[in-house]
Amino acid sequence: LTGRDILARAKNGTGKTAAFSIPALEKIDPTRNVIQVVILVPTRELALQTSQVCKELAKHMNIQIMATTGGTSLKDDIMRLYQPVHLLVATPGRVLDLANKGVCNLRECNMLCMDEADKLLSPEFQPLVERLIGYLAPTRQILLYSATFPVTVKSFKDRWLNKPYVINLMDELTLKGITQYYAFVEERQKVHCLNTLFSKLQINQSIIFCNSVNRVELLAKKITELGYSCFYIHAKMLQSHRNRVFHDFRNGACRNLVSSDLFTRGIDIQAVNVVINFDFPKTSETYLHRVGRSGRFGHLGLAINLITYNDRFNLYRIEQELGTENKAHSSSDR
Repeated sequence: LTGRDILARAKNGTGKTAAFSIPALEKIDPTRNVIQVVILVPTRELALQTSQVCKELAKHMNIQIMATTGGTSLKDDIMRLYQPVHLLVATPGRVLDLANKGVCNLRECNMLCMDEADKLLSPEFQPLVERLIGYLAPTRQILLYSATFPVTVKSFKDRWLNKPYVINLMDELTLKGITQYYAFVEERQKVHCLNTLFSKLQINQSIIFCNSVNRVELLAKKITELGYSCFYIHAKMLQSHRNRVFHDFRNGACRNLVSSDLFTRGIDIQAVNVVINFDFPKTSETYLHRVGRSGRFGHLGLAINLITYNDRFNLYRIEQELGTENKAHSSSDR
């Protein structure tokens, strides 16, 4: 609210969205029909969820909020921008497209919030974000929020942020409240192991992660064949299909969701109490984002990692980097 740039690091599920949405809404003057705040997010699902939160918070404030993402009609967005918009929630490619076309005027936008900043500053997005900053007001304020801060974020901060106020809630929060286990298995035992887990665990809802689109679909088919209700979601699906799966899972239509890493960022599903890494992730950032799914807002969660012989070095490295320890589940426990 004081207008300073911010670099905030906190675990998924600790209320980052509210932390930037509330001050952003406070700063908007509804009598001025210009875009005054842009909230940038890396995925379409997160854009829809964030705009819903903002609409809820701004119910009686007379503030116009719009979400714009790739995979939807550009013409509809252009028509919508002829109406007043005060706050725009967007994915980088689409908002840049609208700005390049001269349809989206950001000259009086004084605040840019970047949620899941580490993803927004990946090689795929960073050039778009930097071009977008060129369209904003020169006095703009930039707020970066993320659970992890790799080197890319640091160099972006040094270049674009002016004496930022740094908030780090990570040390005491990293994976608090989440009990992590691993089971050493051979690749061919994984499905059997999963079947055992399903029969033994009290699952409210679970998300099961695989490392490729192909494996997501194959595993979902296997789980259904075992007689469990199961949806799947990945980046190669049509946007409308992804929205439907996300919506139905969130509303409890199904107990298990098999997913690729598309789903790891910022998505808030309160009922998820178990995360299973069917395929172990390659990096500590991915591990943190995946496992941060369960136990949101302090609900206790369970993370189970199926580890093959080839994963053992990754497991050791990620344990070192995150200062966390998985409890071993030997085959006899299984």
